[in-house]
Parts: sequence; C-alpha cells; structure tokens
Amino acid sequence: MKINIDQIKRYSRQVVLKNIGPIGQKKLLNSSVLVVGAGGLGSPVLIYLSGAGIGNIGIIDHDKVDISNLQRQILFESKDIKKYKAKTAFLRIKKINPDIKVKYFQKKLSIKNIKKIAKNFEIIVDGSDNFKTKFLINDYCVKNKKILVSAAINKYDGQVFTFNFKKKSPCLRCFFQTTPSNKILNCETDGIIGPIAGITGSIQANEVLKEVLKIEKSLCGNVLIINSLDLNFRKIKLNKRKSCVCNKI
Repeated sequence: MKINIDQIKRYSRQVVLKNIGPIGQKKLLNSSVLVVGAGGLGSPVLIYLSGAGIGNIGIIDHDKVDISNLQRQILFESKDIKKYKAKTAFLRIKKINPDIKVKYFQKKLSIKNIKKIAKNFEIIVDGSDNFKTKFLINDYCVKNKKILVSAAINKYDGQVFTFNFKKKSPCLRCFFQTTPSNKILNCETDGIIGPIAGITGSIQANEVLKEVLKIEKSLCGNVLIINSLDLNFRKIKLNKRKSCVCNKI
C-alpha cells in the first residue's frame, strides 16, 4: 500500500517523526482497532485514532446520548441527545477522516457476539463503564491473544492498562483479584470531572499507536494511575498471578 499525496499532507506532522515516517504511517493505515464504548473514554480515543489514520476502526455501543453525557463525552453535541452513540460517533469520525474505514455495532457486547464482532480487529480498546464487560473483553483477548488497552475512570482518577497477550502478559484479573462492584464506576452517583476522561482516553490512544508502531516502552506489565487533582501519575508494576485465567491458556 502506497501513501498518496493527500495522505502525506494529512499525516505530515507525525510522518516527520523519526519513529514513524512513511513506513510507520503505512502500519497505522493497515491496522485495525475495535473501540468498546463511545462515551467518556471512547470519545477521545476515537478522535485521536481516526486523526492518526488507523485504517480500520470498529465502534460498539448500545446506548443513546443523554444530556448528562455532554460534560465529558466530547464526540457529541446537544443536537445528538437521544441519538444512538455508535452511529453518531461513526458519522463524526468519518467527518474527521474520510480516508479510513469505520464500522459500527449498535448493540451491547456479550459473550454471544464478542467473537463475531472482535475477530477481525488486532487491538481492542476497552472504554466500557462496568466490570462485567471489562472482564468479558479481558478473557476474550487472553484466549485469542489480542492486544488490549483498557481503562477505568471515577471522580478525579483514571487507570490505564496495556496487555499484549501475544506475549506472557498479566491481565486485568491479575490486578482486580476479586470482581469489584459496578458502583465503583458509577458516574451518576459518584460524579466525574470531565478532563479525566479526556486525559485517560488520550493515553489509551497513545498506547494503541505505540503498539501498532512498536515504538518506545510499552505500558504492558504495569498500570498507570492518574490523579487529576494532585496531577500525580504513578506507574505500578503488575505481576501475573499463578491462579489467574491468563496462566491457564
């Protein structure tokens, strides 16, 4: 696949980077990423991945836009209230970059459909807001040796994980040794400051680009913990648990 003149102009600010160049841009254009959730995390992820030229993007979300989403879900506008997020996100990022292929799935991810939806994507980005879905994605990626970039946000805090199951990577269950209550991620009752979604989602997008390009040090094997009040970023080593699902496959 050759990069044409328009693409050279569009991606010129990253093509000029020594770790990317034309070869790296081709890798991005040939890559495929599924984004689960088009909300607070999925919005910045989709904006930056489409802008960077990820060639094939999938979006899955079953929710409709609510007025309370607009404080942090930057893909949407007031006119989008009551519209389905997946289709609205699809239309928006196609406007950002008509150069890429985008497919949306207006449904809830489940154990019955995850294989059919995710099988054609190399990297999965978890922007979901509940641990049932997070563990479903985690277990699928472990079993099928996918790269997973997962995150969670609450109040003023964010956590980012990168797992490369093509290697001997720990997984999300190594960090959460017991299943947390979904109340932990409840923005409705706990609240959330908008920029933490943007910060965390942007780091997820950055991790995806690094994994596609295979540049610099991967976050794999660590968890990045962000506190937006103290502006504190901590990277903590994550060890594989012997009894974990990622050691049984």
